[in-house]
Parts: sequence; C-alpha cells; structure tokens
Amino acid sequence: MDPYGNLGWFDGLTRRGVKPGLENTEELLRRIGDPREGMRYVHVAGTDGKGSVCAMVESVLKASGIRVGAFTSPHIMRVNECIRIDGEEISDADLDQLIGMVRPHVEAMSAEGKECTNFEVLTVLALEYFSLISADIAVIEVGMGGRLDSTNVITPDVSVINNIGMEHTEFLGDTIQKIALEKAGIMKPGVPCVTMNPDEVFEVLEKHAAEVGCPLIRVRQTDVEVMASWPDCVDMVYRGESYTVALPGRHQARNASLAIEAVMALPEFDGQISEHLSEGLETVSWPCRMQKLLAEPIILDVTHTKNGARCLHSDVSEIYGKVALVLAMLNDKDIDGVSRELAPIAERVYVAAPGSPRAASPEKVAETMSRYHEVDGVFPTVEAALDAALEERDDLNVLVTGSFRTAEDALRWLQSRYARS
Repeated sequence: MDPYGNLGWFDGLTRRGVKPGLENTEELLRRIGDPREGMRYVHVAGTDGKGSVCAMVESVLKASGIRVGAFTSPHIMRVNECIRIDGEEISDADLDQLIGMVRPHVEAMSAEGKECTNFEVLTVLALEYFSLISADIAVIEVGMGGRLDSTNVITPDVSVINNIGMEHTEFLGDTIQKIALEKAGIMKPGVPCVTMNPDEVFEVLEKHAAEVGCPLIRVRQTDVEVMASWPDCVDMVYRGESYTVALPGRHQARNASLAIEAVMALPEFDGQISEHLSEGLETVSWPCRMQKLLAEPIILDVTHTKNGARCLHSDVSEIYGKVALVLAMLNDKDIDGVSRELAPIAERVYVAAPGSPRAASPEKVAETMSRYHEVDGVFPTVEAALDAALEERDDLNVLVTGSFRTAEDALRWLQSRYARS
C-alpha cells in the first residue's frame, strides 16, 4: 500500500529536475494510447505574458460556447490549477484517477532508464484529460523555451510567441537571438503563428518561419492603443475596435491583441467566436497579475523577469503611485534586473525568501536591492515581511512580487490571517 498516494508520488517527481527534450513525453503518450488523435490546440510561448494570453483565449472560447481545455503552469496554490475545462480546475478525484492511470507507465519507463520529470508527466496528464472530456480546443502554455519543451508534442491550429527576453540561459542560450530561436521551435508547417516582438527578435522568428513554412502574423506595438488603465481592467483599441480587458495593466492590452489574433486564426471565428470576443475579454480572470485584494491594501503579482518588472513598475506607478514593496525571488532569476526596475516605485522595501528549495536568500536579495534602494527589513519568510510592511506602511499599498511561490506564500498568509480572526 502506497502511504503517499498518487499525488504524493507525482509531487516526488520534482526531484528529477528539468530535462529538456520530447522523447519521454512522446514515449509516455504512445504507451497510454496517444490522446492527441483528433484533438485541436492553441499553443502559446514567450517570456512574459504567455499565461495571460492563454487565459484570454480560454475566456473568449468559453464565452463562444466552445468546450475549452487549458493547460498552464506553474500553479500558485495547488497543481489542479494547471488543468482546466471551461475555466474550472480539474477535480481532486479526476486528477488522482489520471495519475493512477499514467503512473504504471511512468514507473515502467523508469525501470528502463527513461525517467520522466514532473512537468513531462503533467503535460501528458493534461493532454489525456482533454481527450477524455472531449474538449473542442485546448489552450496549451509552453513551460520553458519551446523547441524542447514537453508541450511541443502537439500540432496546433495556431501558435503564439509573446514577448521574448533573457531567461533560463543555462537551457535556452546566452543571447536573445538564441532564446528566440528556441521559442521559434513551436512553429509548425502551415500553422499560423502570431507574435509581437522588436526587430532584433522578429528577424530570428521571421527567418525560422520561412524555413519551416509557417505563416507569421506580426502585431506591432503601434497597432494597440490604451485608452485608460484602471485598477481592475484596461480599455484599449485594436484594429479600430474598442475592448475592455478585465486584467489590470497597460501590458495586458498587448497580450489581448495577441489573443485576438489567435482566435481570429481559428476556422470558427466568423461563425461562432467573433460576436463573443468582447464578452470573453471583459470576463477573463487570471489571479495574481497585479491583483488588488479587496479586503487588504495588498497588490499581488508573480513577476520574476526584468521585462515583467519594467511593465509592473509602469502600471503600478500610474495606478497606485508609490508602494511598500515586499520582494522575494528564486535564486535562478534576474534579481538585479528586477530590483533595478522596481526600486523607483518603492517608498519602503522589505525582502524575504519564498517557500521554495530554489529560493534566493533574503540576504542576497537585500544586498542586490541595496544598490538601488535602502532596504527597510530582511525577513526569513514572506509572511514575516508582510506583517512588517503592513505595520509600517502608513497609507501605502503593499506590492508583493518576485515569483509564483511568493504569491502562494502571501495567499497562505492571508488564509491563516482570516482563519484566526
């Protein structure tokens, strides 16, 4: 009898780390009967904003009456968030049953020296689930990179490559051109790909698209006009049409333009989707993206890249002005770049460590941040930093950011706070 159950077994796979490549995923899919047969997908890559694009496409398709699956990562509170149907997370019972079905095949592969990672198995679980529940279309977010990401075993109806920046350089390459080429690896012959990127990146994508035979659709920044930016939404104009996107921040207008182009490339657009496009954008939900908590003076965000922090700086400054900043990051992220971008909007700064084995020490984050802003407190946990920030904030809002695990810690702190009251 397994004392840990299927989910405990699945969580234990994280110790196998990251192993780029498609061989294990392809093999595991083959062993379970290949659920990709007859399935349709939208595939989304990029450094920043790919999750938001997925959420928008998912919301538009749902509003259009299309049975839509979505696979996004990482989760914030629990792994069920990663696999959804019509906006609802997979149930505990369904997830347990799926893991139980796939587990013997993973263990058989392991016995043959083919060790599947946690993300490889999660990808297969998602594809199997979407097949079993007969999703019409599934929206799939790339985990890391593109070419060798385990999600790149699908042939979609349309792909999207959002903003590309320097990230995961140990896996993807040490120049923006090398990283762009890795992300271009999701392009497929004859499958349209939508992108918005500056010239130096677009040139790489354009060259690869021509080699592959992939029709490339380019959205330019000047095509998107932000009319107003609010704490809970952004009003925008794209292609002469006005939209309200129910996610805060000017950068969400950019993400929305990519989502619009993606659904426009689907064959159902004219007959079924177009009349529900505005509704889908107005009702999209994507937590912890500059999310202002209703009951607390707290803004939650999962930004962990320099480009993301630059957007966060601009949007927070416009909507809220100065904030008390709680920053906690993982050790493999651009701590210097994020610190430099966020320092100007901070009146006070509190640093901490997120609850992760990959956490950067608060001392390391504090040393880096101190180059740009005085640090008001160094704490071992996000919870302790939040307590101090709320105690000393005066009338400032508290911005909590730096990683998905930072947001998770803040939400668990909030749960325990209300459980005590």
